[in-house]
Amino acid sequence: MDGKLEVERKYRVPDGFALPDLTGIGGVATVGEPDDQRLDAVYYDTEGLRLARGRVTLRRRSGGNDAGWHLKRPVGGERSELQVPAKNRHRTPPRAVTDQVRALARGEELTPVARIRTHRVERALRAADGSTVALVADDRVRTESLRGGAARKWHELEIELVDGPGEALARLDAALRKAGARPAKSPSKLAEALGRDYPAPDHTRPRGSKARRALAAYLATQRDALVEQDPHVRDGDAEAVHKMRVATRRLRSTLRSFAPVLSGDLDALHDEIKWVTGLLGEVRDCDVMAERLAGLVAAEPAELVVGPVAARITSLLAERAAEARQTLTAGLDSERYTTLLNDIDALVTRTAEPDRIPPRRLMRRAHRALRRADARLASATRAQARAAKRPPAPGEPTADQLLHAARKAYKRARYAVELVVPLAGKRATTLAGRLTDMQDMLGAHQDALVTCDLLRDYALSAHGAGENAFTYGLLHARTGEHGRQALDALPKTSRRARRAERALFG
Repeated sequence: MDGKLEVERKYRVPDGFALPDLTGIGGVATVGEPDDQRLDAVYYDTEGLRLARGRVTLRRRSGGNDAGWHLKRPVGGERSELQVPAKNRHRTPPRAVTDQVRALARGEELTPVARIRTHRVERALRAADGSTVALVADDRVRTESLRGGAARKWHELEIELVDGPGEALARLDAALRKAGARPAKSPSKLAEALGRDYPAPDHTRPRGSKARRALAAYLATQRDALVEQDPHVRDGDAEAVHKMRVATRRLRSTLRSFAPVLSGDLDALHDEIKWVTGLLGEVRDCDVMAERLAGLVAAEPAELVVGPVAARITSLLAERAAEARQTLTAGLDSERYTTLLNDIDALVTRTAEPDRIPPRRLMRRAHRALRRADARLASATRAQARAAKRPPAPGEPTADQLLHAARKAYKRARYAVELVVPLAGKRATTLAGRLTDMQDMLGAHQDALVTCDLLRDYALSAHGAGENAFTYGLLHARTGEHGRQALDALPKTSRRARRAERALFG
């Protein structure tokens, strides 16, 4: 449930301020008639102002042209606004809104924290073709903190871009400043209303040695990514599922690679993060597989696609994906997930405590992770050579299984090297890129194996339904060849990674 992107600027204006003539500025041809509005908004948050700490605001507004529930959250340098009609008589936030802030609220009740009443005079700034470039609002504001704070009032101006280009906003901004408007120092009306109660941004400021700061910052970045993507994952955004899954993988890898310099019950925390990674993985795998198989089918000449291949694949994967999404949503709604988020917060806080970690200690841990990955690849290479002479003995891992283990090890090594970039600079960045290439090559091989297994199952299902399974066999052969090509390219990729490894670690 993505909101519209809100691009606006706020200004404080002195008593007696008069809106200047904005025609001819930033593509504005005419200024519309004033629209007089009386707005009354109640803002909601937790007792500890968790939403405000994340720079998210939730309000129920009456009056004006957009009455209802408004949820605003930061997106880059701007804000995204979600609007939901207000229907419930008891004025409690609807689930369409609360689901979007679960990762911030952590199960705490959302209650009124401030009331803001605004007398707004709004004008539309229109282009020659009648489209609205921007809206400019002249606001007389009165606020009341519901947490025992003082009442406040002031006069401000707000301009919001609608259909106009970004440069139009810049030119209008210059005209308003020239007329005496000054950029608002406070981030929002809510911040003014709450005064000293309004919290500082919710991010940990690492202290201690440079290595300590690098470790704490890396963990905090993954925690923030997880919380940021949570509402988008709930909305079914496939890219958000991918980003959230990557964040959990980085957290897990950091717990393993740098365990000696971290504190707490890391095994239990790792297992809980792994649980969420698994839920996300089921959904992500369905999304990726659907895209991959659709591309394979589309690439084949029409005369070689025998039977309802695309329809069967789509139907089976859609059913699997729906179940996976339902399981994921239930997991994100659970108390177990809330506890995990709190535990990750605690880890970030502990790691940010002022203490010295020698940079060489983190470098050694990163190098150790890479040596482990190299060793696993060497084992896989030996297994490939043995497989050419004899089949694996019972209980002996296959070459494919060892290649998959090497892939996971290179992924962990890549994350460890990413973490030490602030300590090692460009050489670490280069090595992380080379390890990404290794991971991709090994991943292409593993993906081919998984896809081949799925195509075999789908072929059996099609055959059982009386359909021709020829196309599934053809796709199986094509996919297997893609996997072999990836392995053929692996030695060259490995040599490049070894050179980058020597440049960084010697």
